[in-house]
Amino acid sequence: MKWPDALTSALELFPSMFHDSPPEGAFPILPTSEPVFSFLQPDHPNGLKAQLTELVSTYDSSPQDPTLSGATTDESAGPVIVEQNARIEPGSHFIGPCYIGPNAEIRHAAYVRQFSWVCANAVVGHASETKHSVLLPGAKAPHFNYVGDSILGSGVNLGAGTKISNLRNDGGEVHLRIDGQRIGSGLRKFGAVLGERCQLGCNSVTNPGVVLGCDSQVHPNTTVTGVFPADSQHR
Repeated sequence: MKWPDALTSALELFPSMFHDSPPEGAFPILPTSEPVFSFLQPDHPNGLKAQLTELVSTYDSSPQDPTLSGATTDESAGPVIVEQNARIEPGSHFIGPCYIGPNAEIRHAAYVRQFSWVCANAVVGHASETKHSVLLPGAKAPHFNYVGDSILGSGVNLGAGTKISNLRNDGGEVHLRIDGQRIGSGLRKFGAVLGERCQLGCNSVTNPGVVLGCDSQVHPNTTVTGVFPADSQHR
């Protein structure tokens, strides 16, 4: 099927990545000729894994050693690359390969796992966990959040305790729900794609395969399922 461009296009969900001046630091090239969530396909030739693997290979060593700030690292499967002016707090833990961009913040007890791409000015906060995900410039997962197999647009903020679920209970293919239809994503693990400036209230949950257009709002304690346009409201 042809996916609706307005709902699944990187051009619609992340316009600042294409129309504004390039952000500081390294950032991924998102697909424009196919649904943006194809970027999360593990074997995609230009997906998250491929691009991040290429990025970290261009560094001879990390510009900043996060262990000097009291963090711990595991580079058994790939390097941990942290830009010099990123802010790293004690007690955070990194598993490579991963990339932390300029002026990003990784706060106490954050858990940054493999294939996390934390762009400039983004935040992974206290007791938050990321895995195989991109936080585009200025995105924030600041308090007790889980972000797996997801893309968070610039200006997105997750309220305290917000969780992005990325796996069905039966482990099957994640389906997207659009206008009452269930459509396969081709992904076994797929959390959410959150367009720019989405705001999710405290203790909210996105079920696997959620896509929210720019400026959408999720109220506290709300569970969201499906694909929704810009400015959608969820209570």
